[in-house]
Amino acid sequence: MKKKRKSMRGFLWIFPSFLGVLLFYLLPYADVIRRSFVGAVDNHFVGLKNYQMIFENTAFLLAVKNTVLFTVICIPMLIVTALVCAVVLYQSKYGGLIKSAFLMPMALPAVSVALVWRLLFHSQGLVNHWLGKFGVTESDWMNTPNAFWILVFSYIWKNLGYDIVLWMAGLSGISEGIYEAARVDGADERQIFFKITLPNLKPSLYTITVLSFLNSFKVFREAYLVAGDYPHESIYMMQHLFNNWFRSFSFDKMAAAAVVESAVLLGLILLLQKAWDSGDGYETG
Repeated sequence: MKKKRKSMRGFLWIFPSFLGVLLFYLLPYADVIRRSFVGAVDNHFVGLKNYQMIFENTAFLLAVKNTVLFTVICIPMLIVTALVCAVVLYQSKYGGLIKSAFLMPMALPAVSVALVWRLLFHSQGLVNHWLGKFGVTESDWMNTPNAFWILVFSYIWKNLGYDIVLWMAGLSGISEGIYEAARVDGADERQIFFKITLPNLKPSLYTITVLSFLNSFKVFREAYLVAGDYPHESIYMMQHLFNNWFRSFSFDKMAAAAVVESAVLLGLILLLQKAWDSGDGYETG
């Protein structure tokens, strides 16, 4: 009877959260799946026609290509850069203060950041002004392929501090006794890093990779505020596509694309988790 009462008490604690997820996520997502199989106007069942339309749509293919390229380039750069910074800061007595400075970009409104990028990279912006002093030809940065690398820099700049904090939390969980024992055995700093630090940071690496991966789909605000609905094709992302389809009431294509994207994201996260779990037998210190 006591066990049953405890189970009921636990269920009551999680019921409000479960109800919120059900009402604001699961049921709306179920409706999106339904809409992906019906027409946008007549609401009649059309089978896989909506999916066929999106895979034949050049804007969809361009957005997928750019989003995949952006993610593949940004995630490794961000994770490695944040790890190097975290290791350096963790060993510094001023690490806590500097860590707080790295978090400042996350506190800035997206509109303010976009205005800074415009000020810097506009055809009459500061970057062109500085380069002009060295005889370099002026360029409208946001209307050339350089826009892609500006977006990459923006993403890393904004998310670096967050990942540094996560890495430092992982570093703080490694016992100093392990390091001391390794140094007594004659291990140098390189061996300590690759044989002790990295293996013990494996749980943090999984969390940081997943969060960085999900955050890479949130760069739309900066790209949209800087370049508008139809930016240079190098930074036309999935979010631009969804925004434009929403404005044109193309709910059938938008629903099909959303289902495909969510299925791919879920599959990649599950594969990543499986890869992490399969490596549990490796040496961890």
